[in-house]
Amino acid sequence: MKRYKKKEMFSLLKTLEKANDTVWKSMAANPPGITDVLIQCQENAVDMGNYLETLGAEPASAVTLLESYCETLYQISIKAPDENACRKWFKKARKELREIADILQRTLPKDRREIVFLPYKAAMWDSLESIWAAAKADADCDAYVMPIPYFDKKPDGSLGEMHCEGDQYPGYVPLLNWQEHDLEAWHPDQIYIHNPYDECNYVTSVHPAFYASRLRAATDQLIYIPYFIHQNDTVKEMYCTLPGVFFADVVVLQSEKVRAQYIEYFQKITGIKENLDKKFLACGSPKFDARALYGKEELPEEWRRLIWQDGKKRRVIFLNTHLNLLMAPYCGAFFEKLQTIFDVFCQNRSVVLWWRPHPLSEATAKSMNPEALARYQEIVQGYRDEKWGIYDDTPDLHRAVELSDAYYGCRSSVIELFKAAAKPVMVMKLR
Repeated sequence: MKRYKKKEMFSLLKTLEKANDTVWKSMAANPPGITDVLIQCQENAVDMGNYLETLGAEPASAVTLLESYCETLYQISIKAPDENACRKWFKKARKELREIADILQRTLPKDRREIVFLPYKAAMWDSLESIWAAAKADADCDAYVMPIPYFDKKPDGSLGEMHCEGDQYPGYVPLLNWQEHDLEAWHPDQIYIHNPYDECNYVTSVHPAFYASRLRAATDQLIYIPYFIHQNDTVKEMYCTLPGVFFADVVVLQSEKVRAQYIEYFQKITGIKENLDKKFLACGSPKFDARALYGKEELPEEWRRLIWQDGKKRRVIFLNTHLNLLMAPYCGAFFEKLQTIFDVFCQNRSVVLWWRPHPLSEATAKSMNPEALARYQEIVQGYRDEKWGIYDDTPDLHRAVELSDAYYGCRSSVIELFKAAAKPVMVMKLR
């Protein structure tokens, strides 16, 4: 039993009762008009009865009453506009509607909130996981995770290869298949998203069926949580009116300072000022919660051998490279910088380099700078083949943060995770 359907049925019963009162008051003045209203009431009652029949035996008596109610409306239609002849039938219709409401109140199952999480990149699941965990633990809530597909974008902006990363989530997270569920028909109470771009991203696009502009009609409340952390609580204006922000009923943000900036920029660009205190909430970022949820997953054996030698853990430096570096005119200097970094760490085996590039690096090169793709892939493959450092393209960012001793690399929201863990940070410069 879907909660929104239950609410819908009680709302419909109230509407039918009001319609019957209206017909009674205007019966003599507008006989043709009341016929149309009575026909519409019958059709609505039939639709409700058909739906209740799908629920089994418990509300069956309500179906019988709905059939009787339809017959009552027919008697009103053939006796109108004679008020004296119709009076007892209107009383009967009112009584039937109230008895139906009473039966439904007693027989329909207790309300349970239904929440659906729609991650697209497994590596970004940490921006939703702690909220899913809380919802899953709520005895009055059913929480579902449905990874949605996304496309690489071609250089001309059209959709390219489709991906769905449902096989890359932690084993303790039950998953739904996106092809087997129609969200509009389902209409869960809440939908959570972490991708705000819809068609506005130059590198990837979630499947258009899951654009925020469409999801808004498929739920009572669309909630957007950024998959990233705003560095130093500073927000760029462009992030504040992306489709996910605009269409969301609620935007969950990492701090009051960030919230204030979202409200300021959103008002400035859209002109909307109403209800922004309810739309933008400062509840913290689940990405910070993810460190507490980190379960110390097993390391690949070759990584373990690099980090622990003679029973002692070597120092580990986390190298983070952002996808922006693969765009012209940066890529040449970026490739040179990578080679310099590799030379330094290869010669100093007392420290382990843990390289974790942005998960959309190759997709960015394909879409924005195809000429750089082959060279980047050659560098990645060479690094992996030499096996003196760790190359991490897994979805689990927090394992790397937990086991690393310091951060080196591009300006990125990952820096905030290292700062929260009280670990040193050094920002890379190309030259």
